[in-house]
Amino acid sequence: MAEEEKKKVSSSEEHPSGSKKKDKNAPKKQNFRKGVRTEFKKITWPDKESLTKQTIAVIAVSVVISIVIALLDFVMKYGVDWIVQL
Repeated sequence: MAEEEKKKVSSSEEHPSGSKKKDKNAPKKQNFRKGVRTEFKKITWPDKESLTKQTIAVIAVSVVISIVIALLDFVMKYGVDWIVQL
């Protein structure tokens, strides 16, 4: 019984909370990183003019949609209040 306890203690001391464990996935991680780098090289990044136009378009559409939602909210709020008062 004492030998079993020693084995348990010694095995837990060899790998305390993951330290000194060999990473079996290291080659997979390296291949993943290599693949990510390769894919990033394939990306066609937009030029500054295109990026500016797209950014302005996104902001404009966001503002218009927020105004529409605010108007709908206003109409529904006072519309329901008006219907309830009838």
